[in-house]
Amino acid sequence: MNQNRSDQNGRPSLKEALSALPLIAVLRWITPQEVEDVTAILVESGFGLIEVPLNSPDPLCSIERIARRFGADALIGAGTVMSPADVTRVRDSGGRLIVMPHADVAVVKAAHDQNLACFPGVSTPTEGFAALQAGADGLKVFPAEAISPAVLKAWRAVFSNDIPLLPTGGILPESFPAWVAAGASGFGIGGNLYRPGRSLVEIRASAKAFADAWRATVSPEGR
Repeated sequence: MNQNRSDQNGRPSLKEALSALPLIAVLRWITPQEVEDVTAILVESGFGLIEVPLNSPDPLCSIERIARRFGADALIGAGTVMSPADVTRVRDSGGRLIVMPHADVAVVKAAHDQNLACFPGVSTPTEGFAALQAGADGLKVFPAEAISPAVLKAWRAVFSNDIPLLPTGGILPESFPAWVAAGASGFGIGGNLYRPGRSLVEIRASAKAFADAWRATVSPEGR
């Protein structure tokens, strides 16, 4: 994917979405009946990267709904993408973002070939460099709980600053400063942002907390 420009339909590029708020909202287990209301809150809160994991109920329906309604404002796509065939199904549903729990280079290449932004899940530099060689746009550092800011700092010594590194797993707003100081470019945010049973009021409060925490962390007075 060309990270630097909007597509022919004027939808935001990956670079634009990352520059505005580099937090991927992970809506695991969300249903098509609730996905539009939740996504509306996220977009209003500044989120421009939203994934519906493919192990959610009827995920392609959810992706199609929010891509149609919010695609001009956000990069919409899928998580837990496990095969090249999944990549094509996501694209056909209007998705433009592929997030993976693993670093299967066949999946990365399929996303790259179809001009979709791709963040494979990696837990070692070896996986990371192989994924980038296959066409990944950035790396989902996963699971973050097992890696730590200290490890990420060592990674950043070998991954150039223009490569987005997004720790994912167990991230809280108060986690941001240590990770960003170590070289994180943003984060994947899952159950601490959305989980089934949370009210829209609770989701709105969480979205605001994460967005505010990012801005505070990267502002001059917050560093």
